[in-house]
Amino acid sequence: MPMTTQKIKDICNLIRYTILTQTTAAGSGHPTSSLSAVELMAELWFGGTLRMDLDDPKALTNDRVIFSKGHSAPLLYSLYHAAGYLSYDELLTLRKFDSVLEGHPTPRFEPVEVATGSLGQGLSAGMGMALGFKKRFTDANKRIPHVFVLMGDSEIAEGQIWEAAQLAAHYKLDNLVGIVDVNRLGQRGETMEGWNVKSIGAKFTSFGWKTIVLEDGHDLESIRSAFDMVNRNTEGVPVMIVARTIKGAGIPLLENRDGWHGKAVPADKLEEALSGLGKVDTSRTYPVVKPNISYTYPPHEPEEVEFAFETGQTIATREAYGVAIDALARHDGNVLVIDAETSNSTFAETVRKSRPEQFIEMFIAEQNMVTAGLGLSKVGYDVYASTFAAFFARAFDQIRMAQYADGALNLVGSHAGVSIGQDGSSQMGLEDIAIMRSIRDSVVLYPSDAVSTVKMVIEMHNHPSMNYLRLTREKTPVLYNMDEEFPIGGSKLVRHSSSDAAVVIAAGITLHQALAAHNTLQSEGITIAVLDAYSVKPLDEATIRALAEKTGHVVIVEDHYPYGGLGEAVIAALKGMAIRIDHLAVKKTPRSGSPAELLAYEEIDAAAIVKTVRTAQR
Repeated sequence: MPMTTQKIKDICNLIRYTILTQTTAAGSGHPTSSLSAVELMAELWFGGTLRMDLDDPKALTNDRVIFSKGHSAPLLYSLYHAAGYLSYDELLTLRKFDSVLEGHPTPRFEPVEVATGSLGQGLSAGMGMALGFKKRFTDANKRIPHVFVLMGDSEIAEGQIWEAAQLAAHYKLDNLVGIVDVNRLGQRGETMEGWNVKSIGAKFTSFGWKTIVLEDGHDLESIRSAFDMVNRNTEGVPVMIVARTIKGAGIPLLENRDGWHGKAVPADKLEEALSGLGKVDTSRTYPVVKPNISYTYPPHEPEEVEFAFETGQTIATREAYGVAIDALARHDGNVLVIDAETSNSTFAETVRKSRPEQFIEMFIAEQNMVTAGLGLSKVGYDVYASTFAAFFARAFDQIRMAQYADGALNLVGSHAGVSIGQDGSSQMGLEDIAIMRSIRDSVVLYPSDAVSTVKMVIEMHNHPSMNYLRLTREKTPVLYNMDEEFPIGGSKLVRHSSSDAAVVIAAGITLHQALAAHNTLQSEGITIAVLDAYSVKPLDEATIRALAEKTGHVVIVEDHYPYGGLGEAVIAALKGMAIRIDHLAVKKTPRSGSPAELLAYEEIDAAAIVKTVRTAQR
């Protein structure tokens, strides 16, 4: 049975008490932003709408709650305390170094799956989870897990909110519920819309959502009616609750007062702040309704991932990715391919055509795609997100935040480098390796041919982390035999002799230029080693140092800007060695032209390598 309104009021008093005491104990935090959403969240959690088994907080059958306004973490932790998951003493460790209750939620606190705090991303993550639930739970007669996303009115200025809103409506995600806490005051003053909840609601309605506008977001009866509407939603559309609230609500010292954002109540004013709450029992707990559905993952019978290429055959690595991901999707039903409306160029369309149930079109909205991909991964999918390498740059913050969610996400960037040719500089991914290398536990792979591409896709599948696969547009010859393996952290010494004058380190498109340079120099009586550094991160430092010591001259050639790419990784690995290092990279502003013209213009082609080695021999 749902709790009475009076009991929910008691819970609200408890939550307000613990929001204030934990932030004052921490000496910092965001109590006012937490206080404004107390009634909304208390009714959701304890009024009978939320379904969650707190004995197994990550169970697939649980509803999810995402605090997109992550600075309201004290409210989130207070909810878990009221439900009996956290003790009061644990609450008082907020923001301490050894506490899992961080200033903004992260998965260090076990129930949290998505790190938040960079505003505007929570709705995308929730959309991904809701979409994943819709794909997994197909029984139309049962209530499938819902995802509830709490947002602030300030953050709805972020464009990513609207990327997620339009796609959620497109995919008819009636198990996705957004809640906008319209408390009027942002960090430095009034928000764009102020308390104009009707205007905010009209925007979401125009995006295809069922919108419920609450003129009083603290009135429990109104809130309960709103959630009753959510529970009865049969319109096949997501629901957005837009509630007018008061920042600092329930605490006269703080209510609707500017200048309190991100500030805890000082210890000498805490008693005054708490005085209106009456007697509060911090040992009292309240139940959350458990799910009444079950789910069993389908049985998986391993199959061989089959493919066949012949040495010398010309095929672009992006095409080989299409072969690989199609084979992998047939092998594993948990493989899910998402693409930013470029699938006919990234060759993700192979899955769209052969196994459409394992493909999701994300349209031209890369920020939403990355965060939604993270959400999909959190409900058990092995996600491959593809677009042009250049366009992952606009989603860097989303990639950055995914690492704090312990994200296991495969990002696939095609059309990398100046070698794409005539399309020009806006389409050339020249910063992507630097972006992906900067992610703490990321893997960055850069295949040069079809065989290595397929093998690296399999490596990524078997290595859940933030993985990046860099692909090229141009067709290149197959270099490797089918039995070659490409382990993460490895490299391939494709040319070498006992008298090499230098080692040329390359990957992807420039490996083919290095091999052409090898042939030219060999005809002149100069031999060089050529290393395929396909694993840019982690780098095969031991092999690189050994070759550097043997030859005394390292030439790095890459189709990337010189900052943060393969060259800087190699140079860091060679620190302290008394050797010559030449770094050939994209150092001029690129332009339209043929691939050959651009590689020559940037001096990263075979001729430039030959010139560099010859110069060192003089």
